[in-house]
Amino acid sequence: MASVQRRIGKLFFLFVVLLVLAAGRSLYLGVYKAGMLRRVALSEQLTAVRVPALRGSIYDRTGIQLAVSEPADDVSATPYLVPDPNTAAQRLAPLLGTTADTVLPKLTARGTGFVYLARRLPDARARAIAALHIPGINLAPGGLRGYPGSLLASQVLGTVGIDGQGLSGLEYSEDRVLRGSDGERNVVNDARGAPISIQNVRPARPGRSIGLTLDAAVESRVEATLRQVGSAYSPKHATAIVMDPRTGAILAMANWPAVDANNPGAAPGEAHRNNAVAMNYEPGSTFKVVAIAGALEEGLVTPTTSFYLPPDLQFYDRTIHDAEPRGPVTLTTAQILAQSSNIGAIKIGLLLGRQRFDTWVRAFGFGTPTGSDLPAEDGGIVPTPSQYSGASMGNLPIGQGESVTALQLANAYAMIANGGVLRPPHIVAAVGGRPVAVAAGRRVLDATVAGEVRQMLEGVLKAGGTASEVSIPGYQLAGKTGTANKADNGGYSATRFVASFVGFAPARDPKVLVAVVVDEPQGGSYSGGQVAAPAFGKIMSFLLPYLKIPPG
Repeated sequence: MASVQRRIGKLFFLFVVLLVLAAGRSLYLGVYKAGMLRRVALSEQLTAVRVPALRGSIYDRTGIQLAVSEPADDVSATPYLVPDPNTAAQRLAPLLGTTADTVLPKLTARGTGFVYLARRLPDARARAIAALHIPGINLAPGGLRGYPGSLLASQVLGTVGIDGQGLSGLEYSEDRVLRGSDGERNVVNDARGAPISIQNVRPARPGRSIGLTLDAAVESRVEATLRQVGSAYSPKHATAIVMDPRTGAILAMANWPAVDANNPGAAPGEAHRNNAVAMNYEPGSTFKVVAIAGALEEGLVTPTTSFYLPPDLQFYDRTIHDAEPRGPVTLTTAQILAQSSNIGAIKIGLLLGRQRFDTWVRAFGFGTPTGSDLPAEDGGIVPTPSQYSGASMGNLPIGQGESVTALQLANAYAMIANGGVLRPPHIVAAVGGRPVAVAAGRRVLDATVAGEVRQMLEGVLKAGGTASEVSIPGYQLAGKTGTANKADNGGYSATRFVASFVGFAPARDPKVLVAVVVDEPQGGSYSGGQVAAPAFGKIMSFLLPYLKIPPG
């Protein structure tokens, strides 16, 4: 009996000790470790989620949306929390736009606690997935960038990465404005990973909108014209610019081949480049206006000054001739420009000399970027007089030996059209609904001289000019053709050319300017007069009535 009582006493003592230990452990965990355990529990149940801000929209000058964002979600899974992967795959696949056989391997993946099922899924389908309440399926808010015009100005607008950052074009250069400020929210999940509480800590602030000077209707017509050029001449690429020469506002900037902004990966990499600002090329005869205008400004010539022009001109180690074989002639300054005489332009350039010629080249804006608000703008290549060879003044005045961009060339002619005042071109008109100030211009030519040059450029589109077949009833046009052999192995190719035309209307009071540059046209036609000038005519035929510019 005593033995039994001793055993009962020992058991009682053991139970008391265990009870004291349990009470101590509870006290230790409940008081001393309470804060730490609470933090651990929260860290497993509470998740801080970034709420990306929607990017601001991009509009044309009439309010048409060119780029817009809408809510979208990233859909992911925590595979070990999905209780029935087969059923989940069957239910998710239609909403993800794929098959159950594609989804199932992701839901049964081993060795990972996270796998994407879809990125940037449109909001309506994301909400339908959330309504399924499948444990282990998570949604993270974001935005989906869309381009209603698809092909419209895609190289100018640029692209956005999967995480919402601007990668190219205006999407890149204006990213700080368009991106906005991300928000933050706390999500409390239950043991199965399903959200049971959502608290917004900081709301997302959408990016500001950007209004452009681009006109969607003009852009569409210019791109259609370039498609016709591409179909007819199969060039490497082509670009065209439409500007208001009075303000420098860019109404259209088109490139061919086209890129679908909603599916940029389908186009080759080179097609994404905005060749209007990034392509360097030797301008050829469109550059002749520099020497001629400079000589007019300095009083070295007048539009009626006559020059004797032999059939060929021996200049150091070069024999220079005009594009078309001819005998000796006497031409005026105006005729030299209208007929695009190489020998005449060189003679006028020699009147200036290398130092003064270089001064005028740079005064026209060549050799440096135009100062536009377009990204990736190249400055071209212009040699300094110290880099000239003995023969340089035999090729520089006719557009060989220097390189320009289409935007530089368009802006130089806009200066002539604008009475001799050079303005930086621009494409951003407003940010967040507020107009952007337009940069002041600088005078390059006297207004009278600019008027003389405009009148001489009319001759290019009249009988005997290099673009005489281009005309629009009721309007006087002015402009210049360019046909430049491309550099090849230290010399110039006899088969590869850049054809260009830049002009404006009405000639005496210009309100709109068009530049067209076609790189390596094929099929036998390659001159600026054959390839680029007709495209100019088609674009201008649309612009004049569309912009309600009266005849003149």
